[in-house]
Amino acid sequence: MEQHGARLVFPIDVKKKPWEQKLPLHNRWHPDIPPVAEVTVGELFRVEMVDFSGGRITKEYSAEDIKNADPSIVHYLSGPIRVLDEEGKPAQPGDLLAVEICNLGPLPGDEWGFTASFDRENGGGFLTDHFPCATKAIWYFEGIYAYSPQIPGVRFPGLTHPGIVGTAPSRELLNIWNEREREVEENGLKHLKLCEVLHSRPLANLPSTKGCHLGKIQKGTPEWEKIATEAARTIPGRENGGNCDIKNLSRGSKVYLPVFIEGANVSTGDMHFSQGDGEIAFCGAIEMSGFLELKCEIIKGGMKEYLTPMGPTLLHVNPIFEIGPVEPRFSEWLVFEGISVDESGRQHFLDASVAYKRAVLNAIDYLSKFGYSKEQMYLLLSCCPCEGRISGIVDSPNAVATFAIPTSIFDQDIRPKTKVPVGPRLVRTPDVLKCTYDGNLPITKNPSAMT
Repeated sequence: MEQHGARLVFPIDVKKKPWEQKLPLHNRWHPDIPPVAEVTVGELFRVEMVDFSGGRITKEYSAEDIKNADPSIVHYLSGPIRVLDEEGKPAQPGDLLAVEICNLGPLPGDEWGFTASFDRENGGGFLTDHFPCATKAIWYFEGIYAYSPQIPGVRFPGLTHPGIVGTAPSRELLNIWNEREREVEENGLKHLKLCEVLHSRPLANLPSTKGCHLGKIQKGTPEWEKIATEAARTIPGRENGGNCDIKNLSRGSKVYLPVFIEGANVSTGDMHFSQGDGEIAFCGAIEMSGFLELKCEIIKGGMKEYLTPMGPTLLHVNPIFEIGPVEPRFSEWLVFEGISVDESGRQHFLDASVAYKRAVLNAIDYLSKFGYSKEQMYLLLSCCPCEGRISGIVDSPNAVATFAIPTSIFDQDIRPKTKVPVGPRLVRTPDVLKCTYDGNLPITKNPSAMT
């Protein structure tokens, strides 16, 4: 009898630790991590995933697990999955792997998630110089909607998606990644002036044996020791796709990934119930366990035909993707603008990152006028379906970025009025779960902003 429905190729038991799962997970990119499953083009298959922390972040009403989070373990990925054509031959380097997301969602019985900001001494985030404390909000799912006791008066539909879908790098590409990222980590503060404004810590995440999981490769063996010192961290997006955190990569979408090694060895993880453009809090989507139901197609020689290298080698390419037909509909938005002038009033030349930071800070300050703390709005704008744009990148010296928020997610009217309300706004309590900041790094204050 013909099989209908997706074939489960990677099961997850959320009651077990990542290293106790039936199939081993991995949290690094390396060509020698062996595949744990095979699929054939055209078949529908199901992949289940733990949340990015592997269950270390809990739904307890405390932010201590965020403050003491181990950044070396992210992200736990399901895979690698080897992809074969109709004749049973594996995808080859130079091919293009089309991965269609047919269905997705939280794992049954585990319908909750969290949004958080890391302590500035432990990774921080986009606005870590303004928000140095570890904070957390728990979200509960009601079908397509999410709500949080820590951010009352807000409810919105999620655009669920995987933060990470990627293929394994070749050894040559892996060496390119490690060389250029080591240069940023070792010398970035000497010449990358943007680091002074965004306060990213660290500047890059280099290979490390700490917290490393390599799938089937047994820890403690000479092979594990060698690969662990070379394998790339999963934190940034790269030529292979990876952690691109594109919120529109949802149900019905398709991503075209370059193939660098035989079989492609595709992996996925970091499931998000919802996320705003930029995921500004870093741990800023609604993180959850989940599943994907996928179909693959191999486009022979597709890298050369469809992807133009933007760099010194033919490996310097990037994926492309199609947006699916299913997403929340919002008709009214409040849009905040930012220009490339930082909080000290210093001009930056056409810097879209500084402009985006200003737009987000403007939005946070504005929304805090409606009874919310700034920490609540920082987490909300990281995970709700808001939209970011580079609106102007040619008019010297100011880049212009915009940050659009759907007004219907609030249970009050947040638009400016001709008659400003008299008296206090509705106070929203309780606040987000929060820890103290015990570090010594300087904190940015906007002299003209609300206290």
